Parts: sequence; C-alpha cells; structure tokens
Amino acid sequence: MKKFIETIKNIWSIEDLRNRILTTLLLVLIYRIGSYIALPGIDANALTNIEKSANQGILGLVNMFAGGSFSRASIFALGIMPYISASIAIQLLTIAVPHFQKLQKEGESGRKKINQYTRILTVVVTGFQASAYVAYLRNQSGGAIIPEYGTFFFWLSTTIVLTAGTLFVMWLGEKITDKGIGNGTSIIIMMGILARLPQALIAEFSSKVAGSGGPILFLIEIAIFILITVGLILLVQGTRKIPVNYAKRIVGNKQYGGVRQFIPLKVNAAGVMPIIFAQAIMFIPATVIGFATSSESASTFIRIFSDHTNGWYNVIYAVLVIVFTYFYTALIFNPTQMADEMKRNNGFIPGVKPGKATADYIGAVMDRITLPGAFFLALVGIMPGLAAAFKVNSNFATFFGGTSLLIMVGVILDTLQQIESQLLMRHYDGLMSTGRIKGRTAPANA
Repeated sequence: MKKFIETIKNIWSIEDLRNRILTTLLLVLIYRIGSYIALPGIDANALTNIEKSANQGILGLVNMFAGGSFSRASIFALGIMPYISASIAIQLLTIAVPHFQKLQKEGESGRKKINQYTRILTVVVTGFQASAYVAYLRNQSGGAIIPEYGTFFFWLSTTIVLTAGTLFVMWLGEKITDKGIGNGTSIIIMMGILARLPQALIAEFSSKVAGSGGPILFLIEIAIFILITVGLILLVQGTRKIPVNYAKRIVGNKQYGGVRQFIPLKVNAAGVMPIIFAQAIMFIPATVIGFATSSESASTFIRIFSDHTNGWYNVIYAVLVIVFTYFYTALIFNPTQMADEMKRNNGFIPGVKPGKATADYIGAVMDRITLPGAFFLALVGIMPGLAAAFKVNSNFATFFGGTSLLIMVGVILDTLQQIESQLLMRHYDGLMSTGRIKGRTAPANA
C-alpha cells in the first residue's frame, strides 16, 4: 500500500503527466455529459420503448460502443462507431490497394493523408447510419418519438446533429491522444463500457440477495470474474520473443550493430477484431431468414442464432472466432516484410538464412502461437453466453468476457503503459516492481 501511495505521489508530482490526466478526465466528462443530451425534437418519455431492442443483436453491440447513447437517442447516439468502421476500411485498403500502401510508406506525410481519407469516409458513413437511425426510431416507436412538425425536417436536422456529434466525439478522441494520456478513441469506448459496470453489479447483487443464491453466490461470481480478467491480461500481454542479431559494422571510429534484440510476436495479434467480426456474422443468418420465411424450421434456426446461451450458437460462434483470428492476423501480419527489413538492416535470426527462409520461420512461429491464442479468445467470446446460461444477470454477464472485457483490459493496460513510460523517462520507479507493463502495442524491441 505504501508503494502504491508513493507511485500516486510521483505521478501527481510530474506536471506534464498531471495535466495530461486532468485533460483526459475533462474530455471524458464532456463525452459522458453529451451522451445524456437527447436529440432535438425527441420525446424523451417515449424512449423506454426502444431500450429493450437497442440492447439486442448487433444494435446491442452498437449501443455498447456508444456507451448507452444509442438507446437514449442522444446527440452522440452513433458514438465513435462510424469512425471505427472507416478506420477499419482504410486499414484494409492499405493492405489491398497499392496507392494506400504507398501512402503508408511515406512516413508522416502519408499518415496525414490517410487520416484525412479516414475523416472524409467517417462523414459519409455517419450520414448513412444517421439516416438509418431515424428510420429505426420511427419503426420502433410507431412514430411516437418523432415530432409532428414534419418528418423530412426532422430527418435532415437529426442527420446533421448526429454527424456533428460523431465528428465531435472523434475530435475528443484525437485531443485525448494529443493532449491527454493517449489512445483517445479506445479510452472513449472503454469509458462507455465501464459506465455500465456499476449498474450491472448492483442489479446482479440485488437479484442474488432476493433469490436463492444469496451473497455467497455473488462473491463466487466476482471471484470467477477476477480469474477471467487475469486470464485476459495474460492473453493480451503474451508474446513470443524471436532473437535477432545485427551484424557489426565499423564506420570511421564508430561501431554500429553487433547487438542482439528481439522481435515480440503477440499471442493475440488480432486483438478484439475476431470477436466483433464473429458477432456481426452471427446476426446475418437470423436476419435474412426472418425476412425470407416464417416456417417452423426457420423459427428454430432463428432461435439458435439469436440465443447466445444455446449450445449450437456457442459452438458456431467459437469456430468463427478462431477462423477470424487467423484471417485478421494474416491481414495485419506480414512476415515477408519483416524479413526484408531485417535483411536491409543486416539483421538475422540465429540459425536461419536471411530472406525467404526467415519469412517462413517467422510465419511458422506466428501460426503456432496464434492457435492457443485463438482458442482462448474463442473461450473468452462465449463466456458471456455461458454466464447467462448459469442465471447471471444479462447486463453483468456481458462483462464475463467478449468484447466488453477484452476492450476494458486492453485499454487499461495501454493506459498504464503510457503512464509507466512517463515515470521511467523521469527516472521514477515503474508501476510494478516485478517488471514492465506491456500493452497491446508492445515496443519493437523488448
């Protein structure tokens, strides 16, 4: 405890770090206040009709990323999701399109152009999603939420407000990254998820006290929740270090190279994306079949793909997570490029020939460590469904794994890594006495 208090004092004594933390808290507070401001013309009393539907299926995923703003029909109803969708699209383009690949290799100027493309695409995506959101409000409420003074004017004004709200949230994220403690977009998402945790804990405790389980069962659930969180920390921080030697070069009177470094390969290089992709895919069959037919067999099929406590649902979902883990890892991880960069810098892996042999070796190691990571990620993905099957409150069950807990753990580790880096730069002790904190984006050489 004394060590913890001393660390807090060290953090607060660094003026730059203190200002960054206070700036981050202020910007997050602005975001949370905005998430409770309803859209102009909305009948707030009628919003209770859409809360249930907004927490189911893919809308529940959107509502989670928006911190509950979606179900409250606030000015930040779409949250940061359009920006995330645009960022993923641009990221895929940098892999598949030569023009974007060239921009990515141009350094700072190329990065600025890519960011500009991302912002433009965000406006386009937000416009489409805002129009769909207006239609959603009209369908769910039967027109009770929509004002009577004209649907076109309401559609136009709401689309403009929602687009401006998303751009403002995007600006808040960028300011947290520049002026705050970094990872602005991730922190905004995490705060939206974390804001639901106290209410979920209270609801679960109340249900257990009122039911047959009692406080003991609630404490057991908390213990299991902590164990899952520890396992996720191990998954996020897990790396396989490949040793790399750099040839010694003498230039004038100076020696360059001649040192050993390491390439840290992440056990879970894909992060949370496989779970998001798998969730999106699982919603498609039930939606398509629901529109196509209404037979009894179709109803059974819809129940399987809609009930996350169903055994078949969890099996299919786990398989999809494993498949998407390999797929997304293959998209973002390029062993050939790594081997070429090592060769240009006179680096080599001991016992492995440079060039294609090095790329094959790195790719084989990545495939081996991705397998256990994919299986554990699949287990994390189905944990909320398993928790709900064991009568855990649905709101609290979402924190037993899946997207919510994985994002929370990853962002908290990234934030702690940023703070620790600031402490070590000023010759203070780190946050842990047993070793450095490693976030999702580990340094190139560990």
